[in-house]
Amino acid sequence: MTQPAPPPPVPADAPILVTGVRSALFRDFYHRFLRLSWPAALLVIVAFFLGMNAIFALLYYLFGGIANARPGSFVDAFFFSVQTMGTIGYGSMYPSTPLANALVVAESVAGLLITALATGIVFSKFSVSNARIIFSRHVTIAPWDGIPTVMFRVSNERGNQIVEAQIRVVLIRTERTKEGITFYRMLDLPLSRDRSPAFTRSWWVMHPITPDSLLHGHTPESLKAIEAELLVTVTGVDDTSLQPVHARHTYGDTEILWGARLVDVLREREDGRLILDMTKFHDVEPTVPTENFPYPRP
Repeated sequence: MTQPAPPPPVPADAPILVTGVRSALFRDFYHRFLRLSWPAALLVIVAFFLGMNAIFALLYYLFGGIANARPGSFVDAFFFSVQTMGTIGYGSMYPSTPLANALVVAESVAGLLITALATGIVFSKFSVSNARIIFSRHVTIAPWDGIPTVMFRVSNERGNQIVEAQIRVVLIRTERTKEGITFYRMLDLPLSRDRSPAFTRSWWVMHPITPDSLLHGHTPESLKAIEAELLVTVTGVDDTSLQPVHARHTYGDTEILWGARLVDVLREREDGRLILDMTKFHDVEPTVPTENFPYPRP
């Protein structure tokens, strides 16, 4: 019996290792290409172009028919192929047999398709608008107006406006059913403010841990026991490109600091103008334990 194909390699830092998925390399090529970095994407295009020329050069090498090409020279055949596919046509080498002319026609059509395809996918990649949104390194839990509150910060590094920005926080936790089945449940955490008409720089996100909160009664130990994670997503429309943008970040239980809050990054100058100090974006400061929040300083 034929053995199934091995699964594709998975990056070492991938959060989940997936096995048994049917490979669809060519069907998903467009999406894979858009996810490549620009150097890698350009390298793929150049390699594809040279590879197609090498294939046609091999055909010219095998069947001949190229005038002024050195007999048995693959290099001349390759250079003739590049000139043909690139519609350069210096005239020093040209097809001299019906078969060579047929190969030139086939390569011209292939070159036309390759040019159109490369132009389209490069434009698609160039036109994709990516958000430059950063998240604070830690989530803090500390009293705010006397209520224990989950707090973290997000910022738009570009400084332009993300119109109608929305933020969503989901608590991911491990649960076990009465049948003994373990599964991961995703539950929304309501925020003090989950949308902004114009997200420019800094956004302090808060979730009050009231008696009806999913986090009410939890401790650092209990969050670790249920393998709690906070999944944060930000969506909106970039006011420069007018395209939707999004970003996401995941906080594990080890990235949640109890008894600390983020340092304020806004201060007012003497002339009344505000200064946003991004050098303190990730800084935290300890809070004093109280009777209602008896957690030690981190």
